[in-house]
Amino acid sequence: MRTIKRGGEHEIEIRKSRFICAMARVDDEDAARAFIAERRKQHWSANHNCTAYVLGDDGGVQRSSDDGEPGGTAGVPMLEVLRHRRITDTVAVVTRYFGGTKLGAGGLIRAYGNAVSAAVEEFGLLERRQLLVVDVFADYVLGGRLESDLRDSSTTVREVAYEDRVRIQVALPEADLPGFEVRLAELTGGRAEFEVRGVTTIEVEPEPGS
Repeated sequence: MRTIKRGGEHEIEIRKSRFICAMARVDDEDAARAFIAERRKQHWSANHNCTAYVLGDDGGVQRSSDDGEPGGTAGVPMLEVLRHRRITDTVAVVTRYFGGTKLGAGGLIRAYGNAVSAAVEEFGLLERRQLLVVDVFADYVLGGRLESDLRDSSTTVREVAYEDRVRIQVALPEADLPGFEVRLAELTGGRAEFEVRGVTTIEVEPEPGS
């Protein structure tokens, strides 16, 4: 799944109607509803404040509202953009100020979808990846060199602690664990140990074209 890199506001104009898309990162439905209420209060004189949000690690919570536009012409196309781009923990509100020209059902669907798509392009995306958190233990004589070798590799070093032994905490994809074990043995002559502590989620720039 992904989420937006930052929140903000982005406006497009279609046949003299203004479509202002505001987006924010949110952790739960209360935060999403609060953001929607704030936008509706700010744009109380607008013709419509249509909404969509997706929440959860798997995007399982999905809600939308047409706010007076013909059924299925606003909230659903907004939600479809979030679904298609695999965006979660994000709320979108598209405020419409009517410009005097009716767009028809198809025109509205395109307009609301395009408003969210343009905002996503403006704010950027981050990809969420789940990594294993692993503690590596080594004697002091090995610790400094091992830390340096790990930092020079593609392994993410989260922290280093000097306790009864050196503890180096790293994060890596689960699929990389067997290779990491082999590499750790090679670097230390089999004199280091490791223990999987749990998982963490990081946010990174998506691969080009993904």
